[in-house]
Amino acid sequence: MMKADVLAAARHPAEGGTPWTRDEFEAQLRARGRSYHIHHPFNVMLNGGRASREQVRGWVANRFYYQIAIPVKDAAVLSNCPDRDVRRGWVQRILDHDGFELGGVKDEGGIEAWLRLAEAVGLTREEVEDLRHVAPAMRFAVDAYVNFARRAPWQEAVCSSLTELFAPEIHKQRLATWPQHYAWIDAEGMAYFRNRVSQARRDVEQGLAVTLAHFRTRAQQERALEVLQFKLDILWAMNDAMAGKYGVGA
Repeated sequence: MMKADVLAAARHPAEGGTPWTRDEFEAQLRARGRSYHIHHPFNVMLNGGRASREQVRGWVANRFYYQIAIPVKDAAVLSNCPDRDVRRGWVQRILDHDGFELGGVKDEGGIEAWLRLAEAVGLTREEVEDLRHVAPAMRFAVDAYVNFARRAPWQEAVCSSLTELFAPEIHKQRLATWPQHYAWIDAEGMAYFRNRVSQARRDVEQGLAVTLAHFRTRAQQERALEVLQFKLDILWAMNDAMAGKYGVGA
């Protein structure tokens, strides 16, 4: 399901049906992990150690476009959200990626960590930041996600973030397999993945709490699954874009 399908579903939501309990609804959300891009052939190749240096560098350069879009997406959620308690928690996501320096505490953030990953795989900051390597299909997929977050009800934008339910596993895979398969990558460049394992778990707690509390009728719960599938499709399309540009297989 892509963006047009999700927006159409919003106009014609499912009717009737007994709502799932909170536990049943959460189980339905988690079951969507079967569509997570950890199973995409490009990612399987990457984490299986079969990617060439060009493919690894292409993945890092293209994913940077997604990294810089994340705080923009989260700012869109904040701009639409009237709930102060949610905003207090959600703003941490922007700080995690953009970095901050407050009260003598400094964190350079995930975007800086990604740039260091880029340097570790042999790219220059200039060529990553000017986006010269980003495939048009990658831009399209990421932009569709940001536009969805801007236009959708804030609770749906929050729900779309729940692909983070499955993120710790993919980060742990990279931490476990990349040093073995890609010894040429400077280990310091892996800091992004180490940081995101714990950050993603924290983010899931907040996003899941909002989703379980808001989507309570069966129609709303079905809608939440459609929104989550939309985000999963975005991530899959991003991998399709990279597979189309760099191929699958070393």
